[in-house]
Amino acid sequence: MARPNNTEAKVLPILEPIIAEKGLELVDLEFVKEGVNWYLRVYIDKDGGVNIDDCEAVSRALEVKLDEKDPIEQAYILEVSSPGIDRPLKKDADFVKYQGEIIDVKLYKAQDGSKQYQGKLLGLEDGVLSIEEENGNVVKFEQKDTASVRLAVIF
Repeated sequence: MARPNNTEAKVLPILEPIIAEKGLELVDLEFVKEGVNWYLRVYIDKDGGVNIDDCEAVSRALEVKLDEKDPIEQAYILEVSSPGIDRPLKKDADFVKYQGEIIDVKLYKAQDGSKQYQGKLLGLEDGVLSIEEENGNVVKFEQKDTASVRLAVIF
């Protein structure tokens, strides 16, 4: 995950034991404002995928703890869901787990005339992400220059 903002940093130690107790993986946590509303979004996963019962269990347990500790000043909407089939890759472990899979990389600034790349994930080493494009060309990116890295959805 990216470095958490202040609110995410307050919520993380409350959330992590809940996730661990339920045998789930925390994929991402974000606290964002969209329009007039604030959203606390929790993305969870497990081998075989999560279902609505997993999301509900985390939501209910987290809701109780958040009400008890009250770490968030403003009103917000809590959402707990799966990361989807195009899950983001953020943690070092994600780059190991999904090595060999096809990924989409979006950059903040264009590299060699493009801000978007797709290819087989070769790995992440010392902050450098490597992919192999369909034509066999190996492309490397500084992880700090990537806006997003996600599993590709190929039909």
